[in-house]
Amino acid sequence: MSVTLRGYAFLDSLQPQLAAFTGTTARGFLPLAGQASLWVETAPGMIINRVTDVALKATRSVPAVQVVERAFGLLEIHHDDKGEVLAAGDAILSYLGIRAEDGMKPRVVSNQVIRAIEPYQAQIINRNRRGMMLIPGQSLFILETEPAVWAVAAANEAEKAAEVNLVNLRPFGAFGRLWMGGTESEIDSAREAAIAAIEALAGA
Repeated sequence: MSVTLRGYAFLDSLQPQLAAFTGTTARGFLPLAGQASLWVETAPGMIINRVTDVALKATRSVPAVQVVERAFGLLEIHHDDKGEVLAAGDAILSYLGIRAEDGMKPRVVSNQVIRAIEPYQAQIINRNRRGMMLIPGQSLFILETEPAVWAVAAANEAEKAAEVNLVNLRPFGAFGRLWMGGTESEIDSAREAAIAAIEALAGA
């Protein structure tokens, strides 16, 4: 079976909101802030079942997210010991016969900032949110990435850089999507950090 490594995103320290968001939305073992985390996206989707098996048998890492879509699969594993997560990643790559650098280069598909969000639009967004509420009058940052998994790395870097609220995150499917809310200046800082993180990887 030919396998494409769409994304291989290692986070050495999950930021508090990203960890909480993952714990709220995941069906697996909930991660905590500060833990190391690895997100792996594959095509085809079904191979992610074997990828999970390989990672868990090789290390003490535990999974929070496993998504099998029609075309793509996504796995998140985490542990207090960064070495355990890195070892799990090595086991996955060895099994697939792929190097991390063989993964698809991430790109920013689109990004936009909406200033002083209107109350009715905030209500629409909040109906579909999985994280923090968006407050009318705040600025809203929306980022779209390809492959999808890189939206997670963007979210983690944005949270490091600015005092913003993680409203929603969708790190699987054809494109990844990230929504963040906050004051105008903080959103500008978050946007800059998120885009810089993706562009740095794209230039590797």
